[in-house]
Amino acid sequence: MDQPSGRSFMQVLCEKYSPENFPYRRGPGMGVHVPATPQGSPMKDRLNLPSVLVLNSCGITCAGDENEIAAFCAHVFELDLSDNKLEDWHEVSKIVSNVPHLEFLNLSSNPLSLSVLERRCAGSFAGVRKLVLNNSKTSWETVHTILQELPDLEELFLCLNDYETVSCSPVCCQSLKLLHITDNNLQDWTEIRKLGIMFPSLDTLILANNNLTTIEESEDSLARLFPNLRSINLHKSAGLHCWEDIDKLNSFPKLEEVKLLGIPLLQSYTTEERRKLLIARLPSIIKLNGSIVGDGEREDSERFFIRYYMEFPEEEVPFRYHELVTKYGKLEPLAVVDLRPQSSVKVEVHFQDKVEEMSIRLDQTVAELKKHLKTVVQLSTSNMLLFYLDQEAPFGPEEMKYSSRALHSYGIRDGDKIYVEPRMK
Repeated sequence: MDQPSGRSFMQVLCEKYSPENFPYRRGPGMGVHVPATPQGSPMKDRLNLPSVLVLNSCGITCAGDENEIAAFCAHVFELDLSDNKLEDWHEVSKIVSNVPHLEFLNLSSNPLSLSVLERRCAGSFAGVRKLVLNNSKTSWETVHTILQELPDLEELFLCLNDYETVSCSPVCCQSLKLLHITDNNLQDWTEIRKLGIMFPSLDTLILANNNLTTIEESEDSLARLFPNLRSINLHKSAGLHCWEDIDKLNSFPKLEEVKLLGIPLLQSYTTEERRKLLIARLPSIIKLNGSIVGDGEREDSERFFIRYYMEFPEEEVPFRYHELVTKYGKLEPLAVVDLRPQSSVKVEVHFQDKVEEMSIRLDQTVAELKKHLKTVVQLSTSNMLLFYLDQEAPFGPEEMKYSSRALHSYGIRDGDKIYVEPRMK
């Protein structure tokens, strides 16, 4: 049978990892591949092959000589074939079936959508634990075939595949722990619940950029659908616009980590309010938007939550408010304290036998204060000495000798005194 036209996997492998292009040992687990026997291709003794092969964007359309693939790739456990021109699952199977220890396979951005994956071909993927099919437009039928033939699959990436619906597999995949299905068009929660049915052991579900609408599911049903879910990412779920949707997340019995950025519900709140209100509503989470939630922050957030809702009408107060009041009691509103530094003070200016009360700005310098005092004391700035007396200081007046020093650095307060004396000639 004729090979498809285009560059083969073996051709690209030999070009990229020849001694001229890849001459050195590079990193842990990588090194020169020396075959066990001298039989086979005469090129075997001169390819420096790492155990992680990166062959993305190389124009690969077919496998090439399978015997050579088997001879060269017996030690390979990761293979990146993203952004190539593989459009036939049969050719992919020829490659994978000759990489016996393969655990990670990236087929992103290959035009595989028109090819049917037969179960006998899918069987060659049996040892793969992490499979990336982003932007491959892989059909759900193909996904189902893969799930049936990959008993150890733990991580599956299905991003950018234009999915609007989810088709349930006839067989549950008990091994899958992580599903990355961002940047699709999964808006209705009824589609998301199918993922819970298919992947009952799911630990991490990444749903960002799907415009997900309200979570229409009972608490009991959510607990049954995702009994092991520990982490969920709902970034930019445009349809989440009420706090009840957030409260529903508490139904997942093992949930510890939540990511909730860019949703309409939170846009009207400040950054501080968003975080505190979310932490208070989600009592079991230990990480929010990538940041650890410590015990101190949780208590601060829960107390903030009580004070935030204490003036709301009874019918608008969430149930969580009453839970937290039971925990902390009814709290007093926080006093409003203005912590901004004073911009001006009132001082007594003493010159000879005259005393004048003046308001002076603290952001000005000693030199600027002298200019301000010229008309008051009838002295030139060069002939003027200033002394500052702190009303509580035990050491007497302090000369204000540095012209460029700002007044606020002296700690001047209302009621303090400034003495003006002429410079002795």
